[in-house]
Amino acid sequence: MKIGALVILTATLLVTGCASVDMATKEESAKAKEFNAPSANNAGIYVYRNSILGQALKKDIWIDGKCIGESAPSVFFYAEVEGGKSHKIDTESEFSPNTLELTLDTGKNYFIRQYIKMGALVAGAGVEQIAEEQGKLDVAKLELAKQGKCSAK
Repeated sequence: MKIGALVILTATLLVTGCASVDMATKEESAKAKEFNAPSANNAGIYVYRNSILGQALKKDIWIDGKCIGESAPSVFFYAEVEGGKSHKIDTESEFSPNTLELTLDTGKNYFIRQYIKMGALVAGAGVEQIAEEQGKLDVAKLELAKQGKCSAK
């Protein structure tokens, strides 16, 4: 009986509550949502989280091993990387694959959605590429988080 109650309590905590991270200014967020082309020889990457699950969770995100930030519900990050090359986008996860490797064209923006995967006692995360038009619609509803603070790795 105690194990059942623990499972229910853990599941409740994972889908309720609300994690928070340091946010960029409203002006910086609005500028990023203009979806301008990245600077010369670069590709732009929007990594965002709009998952309903795991509201109390923060999950680290890295691009090519560099900390982009710790995500929370309803936030996005924007970063530029060298175009015409393969790049790895990783997210912290307790189970299953959590890496996406893509070759990014110069001058284009890419949209990567981080999603929460619920397990029996823990929650993991994954990343997936989203079509540009859908990514723009999703990101337009979110706010820009400050980069550079990760808890792990």
